[in-house]
Amino acid sequence: MQVSYVIRDEVEKYNRNGVNALQLDPALNRLFTAGRDSIIRIWSVNQHKDPYIASMEHHTDWVNDIVLCCNGKTLISASSDTTVKVWNAHKGFCMSTLRTHKDYVKALAYAKDKELVASAGLDRQIFLWDVNTLTALTASNNTVTTSSLSGNKDSIYSLAMNQMGTVIVSGSTEKVLRVWDPRTCAKLMKLKGHTDNVKSLLLNRDGTQCLSGSSDGTIRLWSLGQQRCIATYRVHDEGVWALQVNEAFTHVYSGGRDRKIYCTDLRSPDIRVLICEEKAPVLKMELDRSADPHSAIWVSTTKSTVNKWSLKGILNFRASGDYDNDCSAPLTPLCTQTEQVIKGGASIIQCHILNDKRHILTKDTNNNVAYWDVLKACKVEDLGKMEFDEEIKKRFKTVYVPNWFSVDLKTGMLTITLDESDCFAAWVSAKDAGFTSPDGSDPKLNLGGLLLQALLEYWPQTESMLLNETVPQWVIDITVDVSVHQSLFKVL
Repeated sequence: MQVSYVIRDEVEKYNRNGVNALQLDPALNRLFTAGRDSIIRIWSVNQHKDPYIASMEHHTDWVNDIVLCCNGKTLISASSDTTVKVWNAHKGFCMSTLRTHKDYVKALAYAKDKELVASAGLDRQIFLWDVNTLTALTASNNTVTTSSLSGNKDSIYSLAMNQMGTVIVSGSTEKVLRVWDPRTCAKLMKLKGHTDNVKSLLLNRDGTQCLSGSSDGTIRLWSLGQQRCIATYRVHDEGVWALQVNEAFTHVYSGGRDRKIYCTDLRSPDIRVLICEEKAPVLKMELDRSADPHSAIWVSTTKSTVNKWSLKGILNFRASGDYDNDCSAPLTPLCTQTEQVIKGGASIIQCHILNDKRHILTKDTNNNVAYWDVLKACKVEDLGKMEFDEEIKKRFKTVYVPNWFSVDLKTGMLTITLDESDCFAAWVSAKDAGFTSPDGSDPKLNLGGLLLQALLEYWPQTESMLLNETVPQWVIDITVDVSVHQSLFKVL
């Protein structure tokens, strides 16, 4: 058994790691970002100075994909914590959690006309969900049935479903596309051609054509009627991780490991434009579909910043005379300046547990060093830019304390994990831990025991609130955060 907690600010306004997914609500002018820091954030695209609106917090690992449903009222999220969650997108609270998957959930697909969502991941399973059924779930009405699509032999990284909900396609490390009819769950075909993981998929409205982007560096256009690849586009120098396409299915926007974003005419591959070049590999793109033709595209990368790039100059699509269906012809970017920036925060990339086994030194992406107290679950001091190894040497103490916790930086923040095998291993004197006794004694204290007592002191009250459904989920989340914070200081 394990218990984990994150040391962080009460409100984390900025993405603290890369952003895996984007969804735009044009009706409310809101952008949703799904972060590797486990947080979904809502932003106002009209507010350039301070666009932050709210955070949606319930996942405990990377959020890998999100889809907006029901005209923007509902948001579905998929995470590496193996869950799929259903959210009230307008109010920002979690309505229900689906625990059907047994491994990371990597991709979602949405059929707008049918209000049908599909989820898939590393467990090789695809599940189909009726959104209207999911939004009606409560603590007492908590039974939901799902259909599954079987046949995948490897981990699934991409998924697509047409708006009509008649075709669903998956991409995986098997390097093939598998196609089903979600109405009958029948397998339709398997499409071969890629030589590496299929990272992104798109279907046209009637489900007759499919676009795929792969780590092999190519974009392929498939005819599902002919069951074959009808065109291959070699635009990128490295893997293609993200695709977007216009409604007419004539122009594809692509991005990936080489940090470049291109727009290619599917009918004439010689006609392409380099829109921009990001500072990090591209993870996701979202077209601003509020105007026709599209006026902008939002881009997220492995860095925490999200950028909006103008597409207004793309109408003057240029043909490269010496372009020979490869990426040898250098192009000048259409844009060198972003139209809008949603700035991100720093991500912790390095840490060192000091030998008192209570304090941690960290270094972030801005090269700032910080000093943390695991027992108080807080940052003690920002030390600024300095030599990390020298600071470790300076804070060395001649004391031995056994390991009793582990640290993970996957989300870009400090995640502390206590494991039942060793969390009670560290005994220290009260004086060494900073405690004073009224009678002058110096008893031994167990660090893991103190921390668990503080973390779990308010558990019965919060669990009772969850069961009784007396308050909205966002109130419960805040109550849990405040209770843990207060109880830690009560013990210490």
